[in-house]
Amino acid sequence: MGRVRTKTIKKASRVIIEKYYMRLGSDFHTNKRVCEEIAIIPSKPLRNKIAGYVTHLMKRIQRGPVRGISIKLQEEERERRDNYVPEISALDQELIEVDPDTKEMLKMMVRSVTRFLKVQSLLSSLFLTCVFPQDFGGLSNLQVTQPTVGMNFKTPRGL
Repeated sequence: MGRVRTKTIKKASRVIIEKYYMRLGSDFHTNKRVCEEIAIIPSKPLRNKIAGYVTHLMKRIQRGPVRGISIKLQEEERERRDNYVPEISALDQELIEVDPDTKEMLKMMVRSVTRFLKVQSLLSSLFLTCVFPQDFGGLSNLQVTQPTVGMNFKTPRGL
């Protein structure tokens, strides 16, 4: 059965990582020597426990952000991910794949689309592909490439 890490070990490890992140790594023996140099730790077993938890947290930090630790590098990485702008926007696509139910809902929302609707039967296609204009304002050139099957959205259920 594993041992319990006390609050003292966890707090000391977090403070050491925040202040001396660049000197630490994922090797226990290196971290043990760094902890010995930078902190006054009263006993050898306590030093080893702190170094072990520092090593454990450093391995977790390599995989992703760790709660309770604020490192400048970690903050910069999060900022970089938050400010990411894709080259091609998901909203500016010419072809948007929808299922037959969504097509029925679109037809119910915009009645004027039905006269401009072009339906083609493609057996190999699993999805319904609608072509929208860039501004999504007028849906006059909606193109459907698979016929709908089944659902009728015109009559509400339970009435």
